[in-house]
Amino acid sequence: MCGIVGYIGHKQAFPILISGLKRLEYRGYDSSGISLVNGEAKTFKKKGKVSDLVNSVKGQDISGTIGIGHTRWATHGEPNDVNAHPHTSMNGHFIIIHNGIIENYSSLKKKLEQRGYTFKSQTDTEVLANLIEYIYLRGNISADLAVRLALNKVVGAYGLVIICRNEPDKLIAARKGSPLVIGVGNEEYFVASDATPIIEHTNSVIYLNDNDVAIIKVNELTLKTIHNDQLIPNIQTLNLEIGEIEKNNFDHFMLKEIFEQPKSIHDTFRGRISPDKKSIKLGGLFEVMPQLVKAKRIIFIGCGTSWHAGLVGEYLFEELARIPVEVEYASEFRYRNPLIYKEDVIIAISQSGETADTLAAIKQAKEAGALVLGICNVVGSSIPRETHAGVYTHAGAEIGVASTKAFTAQVTVITMMAIAIGMERKTLSQEEGIRLIGELYAIPDKIEKALGHNERYKEIASLFRNATNFLYLGRGVLFPVALEGALKLKEISYIHAEGYPAAEMKHGPIALIDQLMPVVVIASKDHTYEKIVSNIQEVKARKGIVIAVVIEGDTTIRNMADYVLEVPDSDFAVSPLTTIIPLQLLSYHIAVMRGCNVDQPRNLAKSVTVE
Repeated sequence: MCGIVGYIGHKQAFPILISGLKRLEYRGYDSSGISLVNGEAKTFKKKGKVSDLVNSVKGQDISGTIGIGHTRWATHGEPNDVNAHPHTSMNGHFIIIHNGIIENYSSLKKKLEQRGYTFKSQTDTEVLANLIEYIYLRGNISADLAVRLALNKVVGAYGLVIICRNEPDKLIAARKGSPLVIGVGNEEYFVASDATPIIEHTNSVIYLNDNDVAIIKVNELTLKTIHNDQLIPNIQTLNLEIGEIEKNNFDHFMLKEIFEQPKSIHDTFRGRISPDKKSIKLGGLFEVMPQLVKAKRIIFIGCGTSWHAGLVGEYLFEELARIPVEVEYASEFRYRNPLIYKEDVIIAISQSGETADTLAAIKQAKEAGALVLGICNVVGSSIPRETHAGVYTHAGAEIGVASTKAFTAQVTVITMMAIAIGMERKTLSQEEGIRLIGELYAIPDKIEKALGHNERYKEIASLFRNATNFLYLGRGVLFPVALEGALKLKEISYIHAEGYPAAEMKHGPIALIDQLMPVVVIASKDHTYEKIVSNIQEVKARKGIVIAVVIEGDTTIRNMADYVLEVPDSDFAVSPLTTIIPLQLLSYHIAVMRGCNVDQPRNLAKSVTVE
């Protein structure tokens, strides 16, 4: 995944582009570059962070009111100055930035080489730039027609912004499978791969759909398909505040987003839990609720943290709604020819709404005739448009690459769905349903209380900053919490960590336990409590170090564990929302103490919009 930004108007483009790239750096930070038009086009590219690019252009002419910028997460070719975007076609007619993967780039490259084209980089993007130029020169046609004809020959995903040196008064933007949004200003336009660079300039936006091509001039925007069908732009209003994409007084976005969870969870259930706290109404599911209630099987699909949220859903739906559930990695689901029935309900989970594998799985499920629902955080993204219905989370913009508040917002939506469907199916009594709604409603205050133990979590983190391995154990609905806690640690601190069902420890992982192995055990007071106690005893018998996440006031485990992280008591159904908090903070503090960049961990990008 890469970050794209473009500007055309009457202002100087450079500061707008650089500000936009800094906002988008969470999408890729291997290298960055800009091209500016001021009579002639100038391109500046640099390996590393956007700050490295800024330092490299000091003293150079960076004037121009039209420009494009890119921050890269490498797919084809290692991160270096040459492979950085923008890329220029061999004869210099086209300059291009690209997010996505051109799958047939190799065959296209061979054909172009046979026609005399040479290449400087290892990227698929340069191939596309030369393909557009070849068609443009051979046909003596307009730049936008050359772009459309080239894209008809392309297999793969792309979000593109293009400058033609012979037509320097315009930008050409195109999208297929990789998001692009156009901000509409006063005789100026902004292009970006998401709304974060745009919000400080305008809240009027156009979301491009697959196969859309936009030809943008200072005071004119033409929208058509790659097949030349004319379109009417649909201008929408952004529901995003500039404060959501600022760190405010926090050292990192990740820490800010951890501390925002009481608000993001409340925002997610606000207006959906009735004022008397006796019912749940999910407006996005109103028309499909009868099918949900009668579902024979539910399949959650997602990737990474979203998959963990789906796994929480398996426990909750089966327990509360008594519907069989499967949880699938989208990347596996789409390729293994799964059995999908028309009576199935597929629930796709994605923070960004642009995850490539999840989108492909959605299309596969729709083709099989299943009802497909989405749980997503980004309004206007692809997954809400591709699914039959769904529910938005209201986590707000999540900039930190390691997901925190998006996970708890997803789990909040899933919990509401399980309770509402259980009450509709009568598998959950009215009394029990109302009690669980009250438990969910109390979660923001309980998380606020857990966050108050931050200094204690930090103190424990300092003891394990040099650990090389961690084992996370949980039972039942807390097993996905163990997986998510382990993922957070390895994502941002680069410490190897594994999450396991606690009972499975004896089927292999117990061989790893010694006096150097920290074992994080997540425990709650449910029917598995005594089993967790036994697991802790087994770890201690092998000299393992136990860090226990327990309910406040727990004395049994406190007397056994080496270190204790307390959370407020809550029902099992909502316990993932409280128990994940100390694990997020433990990971954060360990990573900071190790000198890691927690907001931009190596090799990772915020959402994976390519395979």
